[in-house]
Amino acid sequence: MSDKIQWMGLYPEELKQALADLGEKPFRAQQVFSWLHKGARFSEMTNLSLALREKLAENGIDQPVTVQETRVSKLDGTKKFLYALSDGNCVEGVLMRYHYGATLCVSTQVGCKMGCKFCASTLDGYVRNLTAAEILGQVQCANKELGGERVHNIVLMGSGEPFDNYDHVVRFLRLVSHPEGLNIGLRHISVSTCGLVPQIRRFAQEGLPVTLSLSLHAPNDEIRRQIMPIAQRYTLDETLDACRFYLEKTGRRVVFEYALIDRVNASEACAEELADKLRGMQCHVNLIPLNTVKERNLYGVTEQQVRAFLAVLEKRHISATRRREMGDDIEGACGQLRKKIMEDSQP
Repeated sequence: MSDKIQWMGLYPEELKQALADLGEKPFRAQQVFSWLHKGARFSEMTNLSLALREKLAENGIDQPVTVQETRVSKLDGTKKFLYALSDGNCVEGVLMRYHYGATLCVSTQVGCKMGCKFCASTLDGYVRNLTAAEILGQVQCANKELGGERVHNIVLMGSGEPFDNYDHVVRFLRLVSHPEGLNIGLRHISVSTCGLVPQIRRFAQEGLPVTLSLSLHAPNDEIRRQIMPIAQRYTLDETLDACRFYLEKTGRRVVFEYALIDRVNASEACAEELADKLRGMQCHVNLIPLNTVKERNLYGVTEQQVRAFLAVLEKRHISATRRREMGDDIEGACGQLRKKIMEDSQP
């Protein structure tokens, strides 16, 4: 990565100090911050002197992310973005339209080191963390695609494990919700994790009332260890205890993501066991029919299996829904498009 400052990743006070180091007046920081968070390039910052714009360009980067490719679903209008980063790497994002507004799924790392067997993001390994500016840049790009509309909800569920990039993710959350920036309410943001227990507990005390979304995907340790390496480090009980701690500290219910995998975790017996684990907890289960991962011999389920699993949870009074599938015709799942582009570019 370049050593240049990613201006958009600075808090206002940090920006003020950086401009002072360049010999500029402190009040310029508010102007620059406002321009950057509107997605402006240096050339568009018309109320700044040419000399200041040249200093900014010489010492840093304005918008660290651009859209390299866009695919639009013919089924539901979902947009899949392949974002180009300044160092030549790329990540993905998905823009989904709902009646209550636009939801953007963003990536937090180039690749992923967690190794979950059902996820395409891990197939080509981990490259690096994204900076707060690069995560924020994904939102800026989506807003430009929306024209007069803006992103209403954000889910950190793209490529990467957010809590493996803890400091940049927390910085992003504080920046994207800043009243002088995009000002997106934290209650409209969800952070997904495969279950890094110490980070869940630490995050619970950050004072950021976002929704915690845990990739659960199994009702017991035996099954979870088969498909999620993180389960070798933390037991299911330890992970659920951390989720209860998050709920206690924030008052926000926890969402459990559960990808239904044929002949692995989709039986009615698994549903019964899951209901026992979650009994009495303020939570919601999001059932996700798996996108088949042929490289790992993992396959999706039938509609009948989904309905049967859901019926067990509902009978046991566990809040649950089947997640609406979007973007199936455009490599909608995280990691799929990046992997395909990388494969197509091979000689």
